[in-house]
Amino acid sequence: MKRSLFGRVWPNVTAVVLFIGFVFPVYWMFSTAFKPTGDIISEDPVWFPVDFTFEHFRTATQVEHFSTYVTNSVTVTVLAVVFSLVIALAGSFALARMRFRGRRGFVIGFMLAQMAPWEVMIIAIYMIVRDASMLNSLVPLTLFYTMMILPFTILTLRGFVAAVPKELEEAALVDGCSRMTAFRRVILPLLAPGLMATSLFGFITAWNEFALVLVLNKDAEAKTLPLWLSSFQSQFGDDWGATMAASSLFALPILILFVYLQRKAVSGLTAGAVKG
Repeated sequence: MKRSLFGRVWPNVTAVVLFIGFVFPVYWMFSTAFKPTGDIISEDPVWFPVDFTFEHFRTATQVEHFSTYVTNSVTVTVLAVVFSLVIALAGSFALARMRFRGRRGFVIGFMLAQMAPWEVMIIAIYMIVRDASMLNSLVPLTLFYTMMILPFTILTLRGFVAAVPKELEEAALVDGCSRMTAFRRVILPLLAPGLMATSLFGFITAWNEFALVLVLNKDAEAKTLPLWLSSFQSQFGDDWGATMAASSLFALPILILFVYLQRKAVSGLTAGAVKG
């Protein structure tokens, strides 16, 4: 009985401790963004703010070129996710359904590309973009973000395509569908969990990317939100309220997207990882 009780209690206690450890910094960030400055710099921490203020959010959003930063981040992130999904759908279908020489090498190559740190290639990427006269442009960011997302997207979707029975596709072909029509009407709807998971991963990766845009885009009109967030330490000094407000605004789209897609994303990651 004691062993059985211990076996039921310790996983729950561990889960609660981990939950508090991961959630508390997020709560503290959002709560600090709404606290008056006096409560932020008080020696006695204010755990549950009573007086809410939006002054810090006004300070954060009144930074010059803020709307441009938002537009640039949304543009490159959405385009990178869409491009990676379109390419990965075709690539994952080929890897899962077709047998050709070098297929295993392609899979290993995608795995190596997924594990390789992109930061070591920043100098080479800068030289390529500079020689192409495309510095301070969103086009290189979109292309390289797509390349960063693509390996994971292909490997995950490959597992989902392999899990779809071939008989469904063959039945559609017998009924007169072309291979493209069978893929669009039969296989594509069954890939929804995988598309959700890879879209979430791709959005987070592109939205948070900092090093590449720091090197390639120096003009204010070509910067993205990560650079806007990093500038608060120099612009506002110890104004922690404005800094936390900016951090909250930056994290909010990811939190909303994760809450909306979390069920399908988790099932997609686990299913795609063990299939194929």
